[in-house]
Parts: sequence; structure tokens; C-alpha cells
Amino acid sequence: MSQKFTLDADTAADGLKLIEMALAEDTGSTSLTTAVDCTTQSVIPPSATAAAALVSRQRGIVCGVEVAKLAITNCAPGLVFDVTCQDGQSIAPGETIAVLRGAAHQILMMERTCLNFLCRLSGISTLTHAFAQKVADTKVQILDTRKTTPGYRRLEKYAVQCGGGTNHRMGLYDAVMIKDNHLAFYKAWNRGAVDAVADAVELARQWIDDNQTRLPNGVDTILQLEVDTLEQFESALPHRPDIVLLDNMSNDVLKSAVAIRNSVAPEVLLEASGGVNLETISAIAQTGVDRISIGALTHSAINFDIGLDWTIGE
Repeated sequence: MSQKFTLDADTAADGLKLIEMALAEDTGSTSLTTAVDCTTQSVIPPSATAAAALVSRQRGIVCGVEVAKLAITNCAPGLVFDVTCQDGQSIAPGETIAVLRGAAHQILMMERTCLNFLCRLSGISTLTHAFAQKVADTKVQILDTRKTTPGYRRLEKYAVQCGGGTNHRMGLYDAVMIKDNHLAFYKAWNRGAVDAVADAVELARQWIDDNQTRLPNGVDTILQLEVDTLEQFESALPHRPDIVLLDNMSNDVLKSAVAIRNSVAPEVLLEASGGVNLETISAIAQTGVDRISIGALTHSAINFDIGLDWTIGE
């Protein structure tokens, strides 16, 4: 039985805000009672009823059904929304995802809003699935990044999950991630620092301990460090960050880092990033890293092709 995906409260809340914005920019209102659809209202009789199927035009992984359901429930409760394919399920061309039944006016006014969410999120879940399949024979996790569409982060990360990926930190507020820019500023600000990497890890760990009551994950807040040389990596390991991000390293260097980690600090997770695509990911996974993060999952996914087909008289 496939995993059942549902929107948590925070993701649903973000989704509803976006649904209302989408409906308002399309019809001039967040309510169908006052919405204007010039074409539909001028051509289609107000009393007309029908059924319309949301149909996949390609093969992939569906995501956005729960968002479309949220849109119908909150903005067009008079419509019936019969789901035939759940989020996270695979689909082939010509298969029906869901069927809308009720007033033709409402179906037409809700059509583009529902399809935009379904096409965007299904594109992400389908691309994520393609990456996940490339490493299916390894222990590697596929992760997203913060390179998301503004306002869509929770929805796009939900789509990554539906495609078989794992979510990285949600934002700046729920994990520490010391990157090259942090280290560069620290070294410029503290010119007497002997080892900026070691200093940064120790400072961050103390900060987590001091601020645990206001952090979502408390004392368990993840401490991650980004390095781009083996020298930085070897300096960091004795200080036991939870995760080390190995940025833009060759596969040979990644293998060396894995061997060092296994010898010195086997509990530290290693994450590769940079230069990852569907052609390179298998070889990266074979180096022995635990995680691979890919910004393209969200910033470069192509919209999935889904259409609406009428069934008049149903």
C-alpha cells in the first residue's frame, strides 16, 4: 500500500492564503459570489451543470490534489470533488486525477487555480521521483533546499516528499547551517581567529543550548556546516557538527571525505551538493555520502501537463 500524504496544519494554512491570492488575481475576488469571469458569465447559462475531469497528459507523480481539494472546500463548497488519484501516486497519460461536478460557472472559475497548483506541484514531485529512482539502490537521501518560490515553500517541500525526497530545513529559524558567507564574515570580523571553522561550530552549539526554549526543535536543533575543502572538513570533524555539507567537491574528494569521516567521526552525516543532475547523481551517491541536496528540485521543475475534459450531462 502506498504512503498517504496529507497537508499538515501549517502547510494547509499557507496553501489557503495562496489559493485566495490566486482566485483574486484571476477573478477579482476571493469569493465566487462576487467573482467576475467575463467569458463564462456572458456565454454559459447560470443554471448549467456538468462534470469535468482533471486528466493527466503525461506520466509522473501526482501532487496538489490535497491543495485542489482545499480550494474547492473553501471557495466552491457547492461543487463535488471526487478524487481518483491521491498525492504521491504514479499516473499515466489519459488517467483521471479527479472529477468536479456541479455548477458549470463554478467549475470554470476554479479550473485554472486548481490546475496551476496541480501542475506546479506535480512537476516537482515527478522530478524528485526521477532523482530518487537514480539512487534507489543506495542509502542516500534526496533533499530539497531553500531555493523555493516565495510563499510556496511548504507546498513545494510537500511536493518533494510526495516524489520520494526528504525535506531539508524549512527556513533560517529551525536549523543552524554555517555557510561560506558566514565563515568569510567571521574571519574578516575576527582577524585574530586561528580556526574560523572550529570557532563557528563551537559558537553555534553554545547558541543552540542558550536559546533552545525558543527554537522549534529545542536542544535537538540540527547544526550543519558547509565546507569546500578537505582542510576545512578535517578541522571541523573533531567538533562533531551533526551534518557536514561538502560543496562542489569532485567524486574522488567526496570518497576521501567519507573515508576520513568513517575513521574519525562516523556519527557525522555527510551531504553532497553542487553539480548534481540526473546524469551525475548516481556516481555521487556511490561515493558513500548520506545525503544529496538539489536546488533544482524546486527551482527548475517543469510544470506537469494536466488538462480539464468536460463530460456534459453527468
